[in-house]
Amino acid sequence: MSKRHPVVAVTGSSGAGTSTVKRAFEHIFAREEIIPAVVEGDSYHRFERSPMKEAMAEALAKGENFSHFGPEANLFDKLEELFQTYGQNGGGKKRYYLHSPEEAEEHNSRLGTKLIPGQFTPWEEIPKGTDVLFYEGLHGGVVGDNYDVAKYADLLVGVVPITNLEWIQKIHRDNAERGYSAETIVETILRRMPDYINHICPQFSRTDINFQRVPTIDTSNPFICRNIPTPDESFVIIHFRKGAREKWGIDFQYLLGMINDSFMSSPTSIVVNGGKMGFAMELILTPIIHRMIEEKKSA
Repeated sequence: MSKRHPVVAVTGSSGAGTSTVKRAFEHIFAREEIIPAVVEGDSYHRFERSPMKEAMAEALAKGENFSHFGPEANLFDKLEELFQTYGQNGGGKKRYYLHSPEEAEEHNSRLGTKLIPGQFTPWEEIPKGTDVLFYEGLHGGVVGDNYDVAKYADLLVGVVPITNLEWIQKIHRDNAERGYSAETIVETILRRMPDYINHICPQFSRTDINFQRVPTIDTSNPFICRNIPTPDESFVIIHFRKGAREKWGIDFQYLLGMINDSFMSSPTSIVVNGGKMGFAMELILTPIIHRMIEEKKSA
């Protein structure tokens, strides 16, 4: 962990809604005139799209578990190295995973390459002069036998909708944006389950703050739901890890007064209406980031 070069990580599984937290941080960075070094978790996968399909087919033929959630398909050592290096001197290497033709065109223009969607850009140095490293992806708090990414994060935020809602969001997103059939998406969920249990869930016991969205409508069978519950059809449970409330000076009474109809559900958690999720995030995270930058300046 580093006061001079802070590392902020947002972690959550596919379809969890980490993009909502990312937008909240983008607003904070813009408002506070903070320059982030942005790193996407996808860029630390081990395989490009075609080799990943081949490796997955090979593993399935052997009866082995293999998914983007687990260590076999990721470069956890390089992610740990990035967090550690940035904390030490504000540097490190990153790359981009190209999801779409638009992203490929953007980076080909910048780098003079001829890459296609599903490929990685070459590794490149993080620009000098950034204020904070911002990671958003699957593994910001992952820990294993030969790697410990979590220990280098100065602020670790989890985005954890209840499982049924997470599945609903993934099914709808992968169908609408990637054209996958419902059957294919369900197969992916089942295949990933062992890695989800072993490598995704444990991270949320290490996070400083968790935002867990809970629908207030029936989602008992997520595989037949036609619509994602709206924010106003949900509550968000905001949980602070033991010690995090004191570390960051979280004032529950202030938050309860600022967020209409919020309430405490435990000594470490408050509950807000789902429509207030973005507002609550910015209300909680802005003073934390501001404090980080002040400590960075004084260091």
